[in-house]
Amino acid sequence: MKVNSTGRFRFERQSLALLEAALGRLEAGFTDLPPAADPPAGGARMGRVLAEVARRLQDNYPYFHPLYAGQMLKPPHPVARLAYALALWINPNNHARDGGRASSAMEQEAVAELARLFGWRRHLGHLCGGGTLANLEALWVARQLRSGGRVLASAQAHYTHQRVCGVLGLPFASVPTDERGRMDMGALERRLRAGGVGTVVATVGTTATGAVDPLPRLLQLRASFGFRLHVDAAYGGYFRLVEDLAPETRSAFHVLGRADSVVIDPHKHGLQPYGCGCVLFRDPRVGRFYRHRSPYTYFTSKALHLGEISLECSRPGAAAVALWATQRLLPLVPGGEFARALTRSRAAAVTFYERLRSDGRFIVGPPPELDIVVWAPRAARVSAASRRARRLFTEAARQGLHLAVAELPIHLFDLTGAGMAPDGATLICLRSVLMKPEHDAWLERLWERLEHATRALDRPARRGR
Repeated sequence: MKVNSTGRFRFERQSLALLEAALGRLEAGFTDLPPAADPPAGGARMGRVLAEVARRLQDNYPYFHPLYAGQMLKPPHPVARLAYALALWINPNNHARDGGRASSAMEQEAVAELARLFGWRRHLGHLCGGGTLANLEALWVARQLRSGGRVLASAQAHYTHQRVCGVLGLPFASVPTDERGRMDMGALERRLRAGGVGTVVATVGTTATGAVDPLPRLLQLRASFGFRLHVDAAYGGYFRLVEDLAPETRSAFHVLGRADSVVIDPHKHGLQPYGCGCVLFRDPRVGRFYRHRSPYTYFTSKALHLGEISLECSRPGAAAVALWATQRLLPLVPGGEFARALTRSRAAAVTFYERLRSDGRFIVGPPPELDIVVWAPRAARVSAASRRARRLFTEAARQGLHLAVAELPIHLFDLTGAGMAPDGATLICLRSVLMKPEHDAWLERLWERLEHATRALDRPARRGR
């Protein structure tokens, strides 16, 4: 993405020359093959179809642009796009090494680097389609080890956990949250004392607010009650590299490696195309639960085939190639280029939050632990604030600023301090995920458009409209 000298937006194209050069290098490895395919027929028709595709894709919000500050959507790094596209000329399948020789090795190397992010030298893990399937595998293993035990997660955990438990036939219950959106440890302990709990899911970066559950206290409770601790770090896991976090949040990341399993999504903060999730287990011996026979698959290599440790069969080797290339260019090390970009995202969220908090027109939710901010227009009653939030969402989009809407429990907001009557249990608020590093530099322009949208709500409607 770039803006040219005329001020008009243009997609970045220079990297396409790098793809052409890399494709030539790839082709050189297969020159001993006889020609097998003619150029595709119907080039003109293909061009027309692609032109139609481009036209249809214009019907999108600008997810790739800093003025999109709504949902968890981050453009892949150019090297990820190029490596993914390059791999498609081979189209490897990372189920067995027969179908993905190089890409299987690259997946294992990339996953090992993710495991080292949490301090694990020994581990079992693989890529998958995203956080939902990664969490399913983690809870599937938990079911083998804690048969029949109830799964607990916070009321702000992703809904996928309850749905996955339904698929797996596991009992599930949610635990209330505190005023910061984190799992309430008192409520959790009372539930644990009642018995029957097999697994507790901690969230590192809740979808709504980016809250981080207090892992040090969870580890103390695990020592007392013996449950399995799974951490859903699909969104927040990469912030392990960021030093500029609140002390309580920092302490959670320091002990994250003591969890039994962790999920992280490279297609969120890892700069990857969808879908690219990852599930990691601290104890490699859980691989025994995946053991199976395949009379037609695992023959050409005695090395581990990734299909032997995955519930999925066919998986895109291109996703592994893209992740490997990105981590090769941007290693996951504190203070590195990748970590600095995350630090800028968090800085943008903190600055935006403080500006909203000091503006009497708004009421803010919990301070951002990562890079997500939630707030609402101030009003006399919660119901009025909710209606105004929806209107502001629509008006901001007209101004070119794209936000998101969330419905959250009112205990996450200081209604008393704001003088708002609690005439409902939830508040519809606005939510900004400031996950692009450019957001830090674009805050003034975001604020300017938010200012225009807010003022537009108070203008009297024109007659005849």
